[in-house]
Amino acid sequence: MDESRKVQARKYEKIKLTVGIIEGILSFIILLLFLAYGYSKKLELFAYGFTSNPYIALVIFGLVIGLFTSVIGFPVDYIFGFRLEHKFGLSNLTFWGWIKEKLKAALVGAVIGAPIAFLFYWLISSYELWWLYLACIVWGYSVLLAQIAPVLIFPIFYKFTPIENEELKNKLMALCEKAGFKVSGVYKFNMSKTTKKANAAFTGMGKTKRIILGDTLLEAFTENEIENVFAHELGHYKKGHIKKNILFSLVATFAGLFILSKVYLWLLPAFDFKYPWEIGALPLLALIAGVFSFLTSPIGAGLSRKFEFEADRFALDTTGDLDSLRSTMEKLAEQNLANDEPNRLVEFWTHSHPSIKRRIEEASRYFKSLQRANALQQ
Repeated sequence: MDESRKVQARKYEKIKLTVGIIEGILSFIILLLFLAYGYSKKLELFAYGFTSNPYIALVIFGLVIGLFTSVIGFPVDYIFGFRLEHKFGLSNLTFWGWIKEKLKAALVGAVIGAPIAFLFYWLISSYELWWLYLACIVWGYSVLLAQIAPVLIFPIFYKFTPIENEELKNKLMALCEKAGFKVSGVYKFNMSKTTKKANAAFTGMGKTKRIILGDTLLEAFTENEIENVFAHELGHYKKGHIKKNILFSLVATFAGLFILSKVYLWLLPAFDFKYPWEIGALPLLALIAGVFSFLTSPIGAGLSRKFEFEADRFALDTTGDLDSLRSTMEKLAEQNLANDEPNRLVEFWTHSHPSIKRRIEEASRYFKSLQRANALQQ
């Protein structure tokens, strides 16, 4: 990445980080004031003015809050979610295309989230151990979604087709066979519909597991570089990262909901609420969850970065091609406008992937250790 592009990447990251921090702080303050000044309780009474059914009241309550936050947040989202991406040459969406994608995401999110929301309210209204039952349901639901997402959810947003380059396909399938990986297919998706960024991912579980490659990746990277990306994704499977993530999410879900339930009950009287199932009190639970998520985010981010290093090492074990891995990282940084050397605290707290510079340095060290081991064996 040339120096001007690095300057752009740092500027882009700084803007996104600053906006994210400000949004988080303002959201916390607004929600706190909304609860402290009794507006949440008044909104609950407003919702019950239309119905005596608590589930319908919950929907009304949620719709009012959702509409308010959407209207208030739209200007910021437009400036920093649409205009900023165009300013830095990262987006391919028109304004109406961006609106369409946001509406689509909101609708899909509502369809996925509504059953959990109703189950949650029924559990918190009926059981003292609501958090335990909810944790079981949320975890099982997330595993189910991971399995069906590649065939039911992702196609709503992108078109998936088998890759057409037979030579490349044979290389990738050979890697799968070498790794003992049975995959339903290797697919490309029209990532260029929305962005100029490049990406690849391992998705699905069981019969739906597949590796997907963005068309932006296939068009801009050499076959050796794509092979490295593919080997990296295979590494996540071979190193058991999917199973480990499922186990981590299981522990995190149960521990997190247990802590949230205790803090929630402790804080209810401070905001003049008596029962945990009061609809007006639910934003307090959201407030606690937001703080908890922020404080614990380094744990999940750190685990994810560890997995990324392991997948990089697997790619080197498989391909033995350090040059292609290095060029792949550099191209990804340039195409995605990623700061290759972010602030260490920011990386520690929020980044699910190590910085490009650290990944290249670690890969180089590991490759040298492989060469030394091979030399000793000879």
